[in-house]
Amino acid sequence: MPDSIEDFAGTPVLLCAADGAPVPDERAALDLIGDGFGRGARWVALPIDRLTEEFFRLRSGTAGAIVQKFATYRLGLAVLGDVSPHTDASTALRDFVRESNRGSQLWFLPDTTALRERLAEGN
Repeated sequence: MPDSIEDFAGTPVLLCAADGAPVPDERAALDLIGDGFGRGARWVALPIDRLTEEFFRLRSGTAGAIVQKFATYRLGLAVLGDVSPHTDASTALRDFVRESNRGSQLWFLPDTTALRERLAEGN
């Protein structure tokens, strides 16, 4: 299934396919950002399976670099899937996820239904 654009409560979202290329670094994030902009997206919904383990090791700096790229280009990023195996193993990551979910740039959500509901709340 290829990546596609869908309207979630009036917000265009680039839905990334779970079987797509991994996003291990800033370069891959920029590719997603470019694809999102090219399709008119305001958010990118990225399945957790497309992120590498380095993303969840905050000390690596990978998460910060990827998230910063999305923030720079003012494109929201929703990481979809169960992050509990990662947050159970890291207090710092658990805090990062909690703080991110309070903001308006990066959300960690279980699925597209939760993203649709969250975007509907903001409109």
